[in-house]
Amino acid sequence: MRRSVGCAVGAALLAAAATAAFHGAHDAALVLAILAPVGVATMLAAHVIARERRLRRQFAAMAALIVTQLALVVALMTAAMFVKNEDIFFTVLAAGYSAVLGVWCGRLIERRALERLDAEERARRQLVAAVSHDLRTPITSLRLLAEAVEDDLVDGAARRDYLHRIGIHVRTLGTLIEDLFELTRLEAGDIRWGLERTSIDELVRDTVEAMRPHAEAGDVRVAAELPVQGTMAQTNPEQLQRVLFNLLQNAIRHTPADGSVVVRAEPRDGVVEIEVADTGEGIAGADRERVFEPFVQGESRSARSDGSAGLGLAIARAIVEAHGGRMWLAEAATGTRVRFNLPAG
Repeated sequence: MRRSVGCAVGAALLAAAATAAFHGAHDAALVLAILAPVGVATMLAAHVIARERRLRRQFAAMAALIVTQLALVVALMTAAMFVKNEDIFFTVLAAGYSAVLGVWCGRLIERRALERLDAEERARRQLVAAVSHDLRTPITSLRLLAEAVEDDLVDGAARRDYLHRIGIHVRTLGTLIEDLFELTRLEAGDIRWGLERTSIDELVRDTVEAMRPHAEAGDVRVAAELPVQGTMAQTNPEQLQRVLFNLLQNAIRHTPADGSVVVRAEPRDGVVEIEVADTGEGIAGADRERVFEPFVQGESRSARSDGSAGLGLAIARAIVEAHGGRMWLAEAATGTRVRFNLPAG
C-alpha cells in the first residue's frame, strides 16, 4: 500500500512541477492540493477493491472508481480555474463520456481475459483428472500384484506371471511420465533439433514397412501412395518418423479387420503435405476440435481398453509445430484423415 500511495503522491508532484514550469508556483500548489488527496484516496480504495476474490466484481468496482476519480479531479480543477458553472458541467460531462467509453473497452478486455482464465482452469482440471485416471489403474494393479507376491499368495509360474505383469505396468507408467515431460517441453519450446533435407518418400516407405506386421496382425492393410517425383522437406528424420509412427499406430488401432490405412505425401505451395487416412469409425463432430489435446480420444475411442493414454496425437502435433508446420483433421466421407505439412526442402 505504501508504494501505491507513494506513486499517487509522486505523480501529483510531477504534475505540480510541470504546472510550476508553465504557470507559476501558485497554480502548482493548487494542482498539488487537488491531485494528491484524490490520488491517495483512490489508491486506498483500490487496495480495498483488490481484496475482493471475485474478478468480475473487482473489475466493476475498479471501473466505477476510475470514473468517479476522473470526474472529481476534472470538477475540482475547473472550479479552481474560476470557470463558469456551465463550462464546468460540460467539461465534466465530456470527461465522464470518455471515461465510460474507456471503461467499456476495458470490460471487453476483461471478458476476454476471464474467458481465457476459465478455459485454462477447465483444461487444467481436465488434465489433472485425465492424468489421475491413467495413473490410478496401473498403480492399483501394481499394489495388488505386489501385495500378492509379498504375502506369498502365489508361487511358481503364477509368481513369475505376476512379476511379468508388474514389469509391464512399470514400463507403462514410465512411458506415460516420459511422454508428459516431453509434451510439456515441446509446448514450451524447450526442445530444438537439427533439421536436414529429408527424402519424405523414403522415410514414409520405411515407416510403413516397419508398421506392416502390426497392421497385418489385425488384418488391416497398410500402404503408401506417393508421387512419382521425389519429395523433399526440411525435417529432423527421427522426429518425423515418430510422428508417422504415432499416427499409424493410432489409425491401425482404430481400424477394424479388413480395413485399410494409407499414407500419402505431396508437395504443395512451398510445403509438403502428408496424410494418414484410415477406414475406421472416424471421429465424432463434437470431438474434432479437441482431438489433438492431451488425453482426448473421443467417446468411442476412450471406451476401448487398449492401454492408450491419448498423448500420441498431442505429441505428434507438437513435433510438427516445432518444425514450423501444422496438423489438422481433413474432411473424410469415411474413417479419419489426419494431415500435416512441413517446409519443403
